[in-house]
Amino acid sequence: MLNGSVAFVTGGGRGIGRAIALAFASQGARVAVAARSRDQLDAVAREIAAAGGRVAAVPCDVTSGPSVSAAIEVVTRQLGAIAVLVNSAGLAESAPFHRLDEDLWTRAIDVNLSGTYRCMRAIVPGMIERRRGRIINIASVAGRVGVPYTAAYAAAKHGVLGLTRSVALEVATQGITVNAICPGWVETDMTAAAIDRIVRVTNRTPEQARAALEAMSPQRRLITPEEVAAVAVFLASDEAAGITGQAIDVDGGQFMA
Repeated sequence: MLNGSVAFVTGGGRGIGRAIALAFASQGARVAVAARSRDQLDAVAREIAAAGGRVAAVPCDVTSGPSVSAAIEVVTRQLGAIAVLVNSAGLAESAPFHRLDEDLWTRAIDVNLSGTYRCMRAIVPGMIERRRGRIINIASVAGRVGVPYTAAYAAAKHGVLGLTRSVALEVATQGITVNAICPGWVETDMTAAAIDRIVRVTNRTPEQARAALEAMSPQRRLITPEEVAAVAVFLASDEAAGITGQAIDVDGGQFMA
């Protein structure tokens, strides 16, 4: 489905980003896995290579414009021009709003929103020149509704949806689609950290904390990273050429537009 396409996946060392990188490689894409952790990058790269895929492990800090530019230069040199961008790098920290300090606010916006902007801004001009591209931003159901104790994260993810829709309109005639995926609670390290916070704050057991998150979904379960990756594969394909500016929920029916 993605034979020969070069995909650049931020946050690709774990969780949703890792699942997307593996899924893209299984569909024939040449995958650049980008993240800050070298150990995680190398582990994912080994998985892809062992399955016969072509891969580049590229350290990248999305909070730094020069780091993003350097990573894209490496990817282009090693794999070719980037046809698919997946912005999966994310950071979720929580605090009651009256305790939300400026450092936490800045980190949330810089990674989740500005990091997405930096990667898009660096890659979109080449896509316009080639008149072909797919951009997939990993947002969140927190980008659709207010979520208590995560004001900074929710604000950033709301911003990702606005960015997605605005750029989608600008490049709609250029052969480029821009979409977002909005997962609910997913089986990732980020959710594990949320469960730990619930345990600390509420004195619930880990099992009770997990059950509380599962109960938010009508399906009474957490989403798997692979389910999110399957949607990303479709959005990256030629078959999804008519889908742009959309925010697609993968949340077990938690929120319905």
